[in-house]
Amino acid sequence: MNKPTGPLKNDFSVIGKSVKREDVIEKVTGEGVYVADLKPVGMLYGKMKRSDVAHARIKRIDVSKALAYPGVKAVLTHKDVPRVLHYGSPHPRSISCTKDQYILDDRVRFWGEGVAAVAAISEEIADEALDLIEVEYEELPAVFTPEAAMAPDAPRIHDHGPDGNLVLEPVQVERGDVEKGFAEADFILEGEYSGGRPVPGYMEPNVCLADWDGSGKLTFWTSTQSSFMVRGILAEVLGLPRTKVRVLVDHMGGGFGAKQDCFQHEFLCALLARATRKPVRMEFTRRETFLAGRSRHPFKLWLKQGFRKDGTITARDMRIVFDSGAYGSHSPGVTTVGTNSATSLYRCENLRLNGRAVYTNTPIAGAFRGYGVVQTYYALDIQMDEAAERLGLDPAELKLKNAVREGDIAPSGHPIVGHGLETCIAHGTKVFDWQALRQGTRCPDPAAPHVRKGWGLGCEMHGSSAYPGIKEQGNAIVKVNEDGSVTLMTGAAGLGTGAHTALAQIAAEELNVPFESVSVVHGDTDAVPWDIGAFASHTTYLVGSATRMAAAEARAGILERAAGMLQTTADALDIVEGRIYRRDNPDQGLTVADAMGPTPGIPSANILGRGTYQPTKSYSFAAHFVEASVDTETGLVTVDRVVPVHDVGKVIHPIAAAGQIEGGIQQGIGHTLTEDYIIDTRTGRSLNAGLVDYKMPLSMDMPDIDTVILEAAPDPGGPWGAKGVGEDPIIAIGPAISNAIFDAIGVRFRHYPITPEDILNALAEKECQS
Repeated sequence: MNKPTGPLKNDFSVIGKSVKREDVIEKVTGEGVYVADLKPVGMLYGKMKRSDVAHARIKRIDVSKALAYPGVKAVLTHKDVPRVLHYGSPHPRSISCTKDQYILDDRVRFWGEGVAAVAAISEEIADEALDLIEVEYEELPAVFTPEAAMAPDAPRIHDHGPDGNLVLEPVQVERGDVEKGFAEADFILEGEYSGGRPVPGYMEPNVCLADWDGSGKLTFWTSTQSSFMVRGILAEVLGLPRTKVRVLVDHMGGGFGAKQDCFQHEFLCALLARATRKPVRMEFTRRETFLAGRSRHPFKLWLKQGFRKDGTITARDMRIVFDSGAYGSHSPGVTTVGTNSATSLYRCENLRLNGRAVYTNTPIAGAFRGYGVVQTYYALDIQMDEAAERLGLDPAELKLKNAVREGDIAPSGHPIVGHGLETCIAHGTKVFDWQALRQGTRCPDPAAPHVRKGWGLGCEMHGSSAYPGIKEQGNAIVKVNEDGSVTLMTGAAGLGTGAHTALAQIAAEELNVPFESVSVVHGDTDAVPWDIGAFASHTTYLVGSATRMAAAEARAGILERAAGMLQTTADALDIVEGRIYRRDNPDQGLTVADAMGPTPGIPSANILGRGTYQPTKSYSFAAHFVEASVDTETGLVTVDRVVPVHDVGKVIHPIAAAGQIEGGIQQGIGHTLTEDYIIDTRTGRSLNAGLVDYKMPLSMDMPDIDTVILEAAPDPGGPWGAKGVGEDPIIAIGPAISNAIFDAIGVRFRHYPITPEDILNALAEKECQS
């Protein structure tokens, strides 16, 4: 059903309260079971042989020594696996992906790609067997940058798809008259922006466990955001009906969007288990999460905007090129979303936008929190800051003037609800004391005269759901048990964000029963309703709405049963805190347990509520205010304070929402200042695949964060107006930091990460010019 889930209200019993998460005890005590903790009897260990060249054909692969090695039970190469070209996800998710992958191929396209797999009785034996596999390569010309890949004489990385090394046909968006808009501008700003290759760095490496029963049914435990998508693509590629694949997901140690695809090792794990007739577990090392995981897309963006003297934007012309790496993965989705996002945030009637994704012989870029929007809004927001400088305006004033608002057309093509962005900017300037800080006298600390302070603002908007690319569907089943307790069944994954707690709150609120009486069953594709996966900041918005609909249907069933017992009609009854009563006589009533339970000779009720919700899209908004210090002697940038102001509609669980915001800020600080997965542009070899050389911010690097969550623009499409929050915070923090650096030292940076070397080199260049 595609309809709003009911009117907004102000009096809540469970919603808006930070109830205890259902999984908190298991996690803090270490009792929670993750896939890597599973070890069924007779389990074997799977490992992958990876290429040490970036682009080559496999001339010869000899596994005889590995097969003869004591303890090795199976070895698979491209000759032993189904040759099925696939997307990495089934329909409908395939619309965001590229059909360009085989389980194993006779050609490798990046340094670290899998070429063979081994199953053995121990990890040590499996590792030793990998060294015994002999591979002879015929090396092919390779390209490691989009510029090289788009050259007329560039080697073709894939034999299918658009001409050259394009992953998809260019995404082109045009609106209004761009040339007329530039002609009407009082001045024009142009800039080139770029970003590196940060990785998600989830705590739990990719891991899966496969086991087949005697009937030929595969049971597959894995750490994924999309259990039904894994089931679907495994079934398609392995030639199985869906009923013969069961996927199980319980606790997850993070995903950040990057655990949406079905990875190479997951297919191989299933095939090794079938070949050996033993359960097989495959777990990435931390190094492998870099080599074979998914990163954010490196990008280059050219942005040109026209401005009137009053700050009005008259035209916007943008070209963006994403580096997809060796396979397309989510490049079609990222390119489409990233390009279209430039239609909004700051109002402009005349637009010309072009987005491309290009294959290179580098590791795969894929889905990652912020999904193309991080890159686009990094450039757009920094250029707005630069325009404010040119105009002699306060950046907050210019951004507020141009902020999208009620009725403006969102990137998804439908009108924006409310004035969320305006409210975030206006509220944040007061809370942060923006005017006083920016306009006050700047006196360096006498104890550290080489340290300069600056203040910056970054803004963003992000949608809840993948609409219009995917016409999504959320499903839920609510079962009322004979003792009055409630079971919510959902296919939505729990990435560690507390999503299942929020869904339980929604069910409890709609039923008006105690939160403690609701339990959640999830993560078993044989037991729960179909779900497209946890991504696009949509779980609360999409599945929460379906949960509310299912709970409403169950509530109606409870009242219908109780009506007979209380000798009235269902519409004359209400439920409050698990007690059913007559509105005309509140003293007459019974508990939900009494209404549901069996009596002598009469069975308990069988009440199931079902909810299916097909939404369009809502948008959340944020403005991040940053104070940063720049050490002009070392180039070190320290983020001292952040005031993130977010409009997320109705807040279901305040602590969980704040945790999402603060975690996104931590990731964004890393993206902006330190994190970059570096590939040697001569060989394609990985140079820092590990947490020693890849610098992620730690707890001691975190600033003071004063999180402000507003309910400024609730969206009627979400449960009581709730919208998403998961991806928003990583988008706004980057440009806010870059703008604060400019405010501190007067040097503009249009790339990330902004390293100490970048700072020192720019200061030296500035001094030479002066």
